[in-house]
Amino acid sequence: MNSFFVILVVLVQSAAHGFSQMEFTIGLFDGGRNRVVPVTVYQPEKESSETKVIIFNHGYDGNRNVKSSQAYSYLNRFLAGKGYYVISIQHELPQDPLLAMEGNLMEARMPNWERGVENILFAIQEFRKLKPGLDWGKLILIGHSNGGDMVMLFAARHPLLVDKAISLDHRRMKMPRIRKPRLYTLRGCDYEADEGVLPGITEQEEFHMRVVKLEGVTHSGMGGGGTEKQHELVNRFVLEFIK
Repeated sequence: MNSFFVILVVLVQSAAHGFSQMEFTIGLFDGGRNRVVPVTVYQPEKESSETKVIIFNHGYDGNRNVKSSQAYSYLNRFLAGKGYYVISIQHELPQDPLLAMEGNLMEARMPNWERGVENILFAIQEFRKLKPGLDWGKLILIGHSNGGDMVMLFAARHPLLVDKAISLDHRRMKMPRIRKPRLYTLRGCDYEADEGVLPGITEQEEFHMRVVKLEGVTHSGMGGGGTEKQHELVNRFVLEFIK
């Protein structure tokens, strides 16, 4: 058997906390890579054939946080509350190589991004079997920082699998100049992306891409440690694009 569920933790959140949908964390075992892929699922209150799926990808944290898949709960709970089935992947495990911090980062970080692409593909494969009744034809990818780099690489290599791909302030992986999937990026106010990563105005028009700078929202503010106001802006703009 190439894959199976190895962990199941169910968390039912009460309406007193502002949401009533269910969350659970599972570890999927990829036999082909001999790797556990933990994911946290934010499940909407109701599901149907029109329920769209979102794959969320966290930013890099030095392999220190084994619960990175839960670190963006402000956004993932919000999206589940709007009726989306959200699967948030834990990409780095404690034993993984650390992310390169010097040299040609486009090349040096590629193995990390490629592993992320494999994790995303595997999660899609497993959850399509687990939840075949959802709307897999309009799959949405979202990723922050290094997770956004993974999302853009996935969009470049598997464009027919994705309807929309959103990065939250990724900085290294060039956004593919393609019309399918639709690409969107929210930019923080404190860092610039590497040269050539973001499309210019003409390219945005040609490929129907959107680049939106959020004033007052920092790179780290898009993560779990951001302010309520910063999170509200991210939530609003993400929802606007995926709707």
